[in-house]
Amino acid sequence: MSRTMLLPLIVACALFMENMDATVIATSLPVLARDLGQNPITLKLALTSYVVGLGVFIPVCGWVADRFGSRSVFQTAIAVFMLGSLLCAVSSTLFEFVAARFLQGVGGAMMVPVGRIIIFRAVPRAELVKAISYLTLPALFGPIIGPPLGGFITTYFHWRWIFVINIPVSLLGIWLAARFIENQRETTTQKLDVIGFALSASGSALTMCGLALLGSHLVALWLALGLTALGALLLFGYFNYARRAVAPLLDLRFLHIPTFRASVLGGSLFRIGLGAVPFLLPLALQEGLGMNAFVSGTITCASAFGAMFMKSIGPRVLRRYGFRNVLMVNAVLAGLAIASYGFFTPAMPHLLLLAVVALGGFFPSLQFTCLNSVVYADIASEDAGRATSFASVVQQLSLGLGVIVAGMALQLSNHVQGHAHIEYTDFWPAFVLLGMFSIASIVETRRLHADAGQAMAQGQTQAA
Repeated sequence: MSRTMLLPLIVACALFMENMDATVIATSLPVLARDLGQNPITLKLALTSYVVGLGVFIPVCGWVADRFGSRSVFQTAIAVFMLGSLLCAVSSTLFEFVAARFLQGVGGAMMVPVGRIIIFRAVPRAELVKAISYLTLPALFGPIIGPPLGGFITTYFHWRWIFVINIPVSLLGIWLAARFIENQRETTTQKLDVIGFALSASGSALTMCGLALLGSHLVALWLALGLTALGALLLFGYFNYARRAVAPLLDLRFLHIPTFRASVLGGSLFRIGLGAVPFLLPLALQEGLGMNAFVSGTITCASAFGAMFMKSIGPRVLRRYGFRNVLMVNAVLAGLAIASYGFFTPAMPHLLLLAVVALGGFFPSLQFTCLNSVVYADIASEDAGRATSFASVVQQLSLGLGVIVAGMALQLSNHVQGHAHIEYTDFWPAFVLLGMFSIASIVETRRLHADAGQAMAQGQTQAA
């Protein structure tokens, strides 16, 4: 087996585990919330706490991989993620569960980004898109298996057992990494930007925590607003600092590269829209349409089948139309697909729900493939670590922000409509808003040159 195939499949173990974990938790969220004595919307904290862990530690993943070796960091990250999973399984309060999810986020912060660095440095540039396809294809089985499995365990057993699933996958990933991945280090590792790390980590963490606490009634409103404002101030301080620093932790100069800017800034808007779907769709099916967790999971996983089908035709689409055109047109189609979820009703047949959800997985998957590929189109090999750190932290925080936006929109819709409990009519404003975020990504991607990423598109064509 060639390294172009082998390394992505090994990294895919981590991505599979992370994706399955996220979908399992999202499917089980309503039942989990009631077991912990919380409102289901409040459990968005469990999702955003994971993102906070990512936001704090992703910025240093490139430096850590260069300093200690990519294989060592990758294996350690998997072990930390496994420990966080065990702590989730034994949690009995909201605080314990949120803290365990944060620890999982610490592991995830190093796990997938460092895995991508391993692939980027080991695979020839012309085969990079092919390698990314190998990486994402096995990872799609997480969203396929996760929702029905999580729903089945939650409905017929107990939600705590869903976190034990990560143990064998973690052990397999650690063994495969030790067997097949070289422990590569960069010989010119720069000093860690401690000031930049402190500003970016505390700023992103406080901002996300403050936004997640808004409307949760867990803390006073002034405290949530204060945390948000303080976090935003620290992030502003980092932006000013990064413009003057010689080698900042998150180098804003990468944004001068058109392909990188389109993937990070335009992609962040798209990810805000899509990041909320794993949280909002199971909630709509269970709380809005009255399904149990297992039935909800079988419908939710249809999006993964749509995404897998896209993989078979994605290379041809890129070859014919190019990155720029695909990113623009597909953003509209993906946004409309997300918005359509808001118009589900209890009278709709399950087959129709399955078809719509499958279509909603097709277009976002194509968008993710384009965004995750074009981000590296003009990045030099020696800048891979820092570029990956920057791109990953923005991507993950965008996904978390989507959950927060969706939760706020749902709460506001429920309040305006005067419903005592969540009903299916409360969901359409949130889904429409998320769809608009995805469509808004066109503002940035339309600035790409017509032949942007052409060499990578040709490489994908040859791979197909």
